[in-house]
Amino acid sequence: MAHVSIFFGLLLTSAVILLTRSEEIKHYTDKYDHVNYDEILSNDRLRNQYYNCAMGTSRCLSDDAMFFRDKFPEALVTKCKYCTEPQKIGFDKIVTYYTEKEPEKWKAVLEKSIKDIQNKPKQ
Repeated sequence: MAHVSIFFGLLLTSAVILLTRSEEIKHYTDKYDHVNYDEILSNDRLRNQYYNCAMGTSRCLSDDAMFFRDKFPEALVTKCKYCTEPQKIGFDKIVTYYTEKEPEKWKAVLEKSIKDIQNKPKQ
C-alpha cells in the first residue's frame, strides 16, 4: 500500500512540475532593462523623442525607443504580462506620467495602440 501512495505522490508531483513549466511566461528581452525612465520623462526633448517614435510621427533614435514602440501596445493589452520587473516599473511610470500630466497625449497613445493591436496579423 505504501508503494501505491509513493507512486501517486510522485505522479502528482510530476504533473504539477509539468503544468508549471507549460505555464511559464516568456518575457520580453531584458536587454533594455537599464533604461532610465525618470530621466526620459523629466527631459522634454527626450520624452518627446520617445513619444514621437511611439506615435510613428518621427523616426526612432535608439534601439530601446523602437523596442518600446513595438511592445507598448501589447503591454497595454496584456497589462505588462510579458514585461520583466524593471519594465513593469517603467510601464507604470509612463502610464502615471501621461495620465496625470499629458492626458491628451495619453489618449492618443491608447487610440494608436488599440489600432495597432487590431491590425496586428494573427500568428
